[in-house]
Amino acid sequence: MDLEVDLLIVGAGPTGLFAAYYAGFRDLSVALVDALPEAGGQITAMYPEKMIFDVAGFPAVRGRDLVAALVQQADQWRPTHLMGRQARTLSTVDDRLHVGLADGATVSAGAVLITAGMGEFTPRPLPAGDGWLGRGVVHFVPALAAHAGQDVVVVGGGDSAFDWALALAPIASSVTVVHRRATFRAHPPTVRQVRDLGVPIITDAQVLELRGDPHLAEVELGLKGGDRKTLPADTVVAALGFTADLGPIESWGLELDHRAVLVDTTMRTARDRVYAAGDVAQYPGKVKLIATGFGEAATAVNNIAVLLNPDAHLFPGHSSNA
Repeated sequence: MDLEVDLLIVGAGPTGLFAAYYAGFRDLSVALVDALPEAGGQITAMYPEKMIFDVAGFPAVRGRDLVAALVQQADQWRPTHLMGRQARTLSTVDDRLHVGLADGATVSAGAVLITAGMGEFTPRPLPAGDGWLGRGVVHFVPALAAHAGQDVVVVGGGDSAFDWALALAPIASSVTVVHRRATFRAHPPTVRQVRDLGVPIITDAQVLELRGDPHLAEVELGLKGGDRKTLPADTVVAALGFTADLGPIESWGLELDHRAVLVDTTMRTARDRVYAAGDVAQYPGKVKLIATGFGEAATAVNNIAVLLNPDAHLFPGHSSNA
């Protein structure tokens, strides 16, 4: 067995990270697995620079800062991080669950908590960007400072595209937004903010070709009416959205409702020793908020603690008394 833990958490978004903290508080050994290369789930993938206003205790908190704080909170208990590794198979061996990962490794756990959010995110590809990932094309921006002084072209018309443009404009040499339509899905106030910064927005346009050797140097656009335009570009942010699905989790013998896993009041699923929390969990009256996920994580972990040790108390006491 490659790794043995009390609890394997599948999904390292906010709910999964808080569950890792709470499991450590309950003296459980923990591993976190996520197909994305970094913790944070949807926040990291789609809006790390966006302000979040509905997390208790924070009048406003930047997505990136919330994720960093959750990672720091969880890491005090030293969970094992298995980032960039997809959980594929689930089998039961005696009283243990064995989860097979895409790289061939196997994790043995006393219980599994699924905190996969809306599912596994797959970026929609830029048609002209084949072969350019790692050479100038990115789907999201892990570190703004990496693009200081660069010419950046942001492709897309949704919230993510305009959030990136807004965040990059103060530090990049130039930022240009390119969208294939004249209308945008992005929140109108954000579009106005980008315009007010003087960021050029080119509409009714598509990326025809990327050029540079070995790294990206320029982008050729096709404009309405057949004209072409060339832009300098060190980076293209292909903010074309993501598709999400539960992927292999759908074959794990769980009861599903669309892309959600049905749970009871303890957050237990239809499969023994498997629990779910956060956006992936579904029950009557469910409200999908980060705050909801935090509470569900605590409920799931406390019930898992009793499952793994029947002598344990469901209520662990207040952390301030620990």
